Amino acid sequence: MRRVLRALGLAVLLAGTPLLTAPAASAADGATEAGPTEVGGGTGLIFRMAPSPEAPTSLYTCTMTAVGRDAAGNLVGLTNAHCFIDAEGGKLVGEKVWVDRSPAGTAAAPAPVEDSRPDLDTGAIGTVTYVSTPNNLLNLGPKGLDYAVIKLDESRVRPTATVGGVTIRKIGEPPANGTRMCKQGHRTGLTCGVKLGTNGIWFTHLVWTNSGDSGAPVVDGETLVGNAWGVQHSSPILSIIAEMNAEGGVGAGFHLAS
Repeated sequence: MRRVLRALGLAVLLAGTPLLTAPAASAADGATEAGPTEVGGGTGLIFRMAPSPEAPTSLYTCTMTAVGRDAAGNLVGLTNAHCFIDAEGGKLVGEKVWVDRSPAGTAAAPAPVEDSRPDLDTGAIGTVTYVSTPNNLLNLGPKGLDYAVIKLDESRVRPTATVGGVTIRKIGEPPANGTRMCKQGHRTGLTCGVKLGTNGIWFTHLVWTNSGDSGAPVVDGETLVGNAWGVQHSSPILSIIAEMNAEGGVGAGFHLAS
């Protein structure tokens, strides 16, 4: 998670990473004339824009974990919960989400925070319907799987299996320790590293992430195994799906859309 406006430390507990004055983009809040925008695991997301999406001087960014359908047929996106928790700990259910139209960065050249822009041609692509318990790794709060559910607008987006250097074809368990895994985040692009082990309900690895990568898909080959949320930790995707199924509502019965 990255908030564009001021520097932020580890993207583990908060949501976003501030933008220093973003020039207004052109276009209205409507679907693009070119047709729906492709979104998938690795797509950059923008939200919490102030004073407005058309002229933001402050905004927050994260990365989509995956896009799929639930048991009711809704098109659903996943990202991190901590992206949608405010300074008082409130969960921002109902928050609108936009695609970040700035190019993804790399580990050697992270995407500049001042380049983050909402895609105004496409408009808001969905609404946050559920925010889980965040990870709370660095505080005494309850430990959670740190995921958020976004109900996507199919008139504005269509799912894609490939974003950047990652293609997601399946969902599965984290691999054995020592297995090389990768992630695709909007801030630092494709980075890879080995799985180290587990820490409670999470798994640990040497896959590099930075603020703005929060929610990035972690894959073993073309198998989605988790969502990255900072300090080389991720939550297992099968645990997230099991919790969504138990919770019910939008997201229950999640399976890949493409």
